[in-house]
Amino acid sequence: MNVTARSAATETDTDNDSIPLPAHRFSSRSIRSFVLRQGRMSPAQCRHLDEMMPKIGIPYRPEPLDLTAAFGRAAPKILEIGFGMGETTAKIATANPEIDYLGVEVHGPGVGALCKLIAEGNITNLRIVQHDAVEVLRDMIPDGALAGVHVFFPDPWRKARHHKRRLIQPDFVDLTAIKLAPGGYLHCATDWENYAEWMLETLSASTLENTADGFAPRPAYRLPTKFEHRGLRLGHGVWDVVFRRPQ
Repeated sequence: MNVTARSAATETDTDNDSIPLPAHRFSSRSIRSFVLRQGRMSPAQCRHLDEMMPKIGIPYRPEPLDLTAAFGRAAPKILEIGFGMGETTAKIATANPEIDYLGVEVHGPGVGALCKLIAEGNITNLRIVQHDAVEVLRDMIPDGALAGVHVFFPDPWRKARHHKRRLIQPDFVDLTAIKLAPGGYLHCATDWENYAEWMLETLSASTLENTADGFAPRPAYRLPTKFEHRGLRLGHGVWDVVFRRPQ
């Protein structure tokens, strides 16, 4: 997910404990890191969603997905979790044609926007699943199949009582580690310092190994958005955490 639009709804100042909360045990998804809400879609987004999803969309099914067949070739596979409006994901896929990207997003406007970018850019190495990313990772991704997982700017759920809704939890990291090939990486990025520290602490307690001494420098493939540039000019921080599965 990029800075332009968070996959999870930004929390409000009012308490709403009736909102489904992310389970630490993903066999039962009673707690989620996102709130599914209606969003307005432009006519172009609607048109491209209708035209493109039958071509590049992959329906959720609780069974392993043949990733080679889904992309029509054998190539490294990267899972992009919560791509927001898709701008960054489209740029990454375009810049790395030798790698295949599976983008997962729950919100229709973002899916429609990325479909539009795929159509306009003739991007052939990008597929979309419109579904809960944890369930996609758990049910559809074979063990050891991924070269990497990107979690860019997930909702930070700033209030302490909402921290249980954060996507980055020990069980999510453990699940991700199983899906990574040896040497595969989990890359998280956030512009919320408390969540950055949470990410670093959570991943450091896992079986994955840090690629840096603490926070990592931004890898070249994570292209910053205009909103990130603006935030940096205003003195806002951005933190990257990159861990790998041991070889």
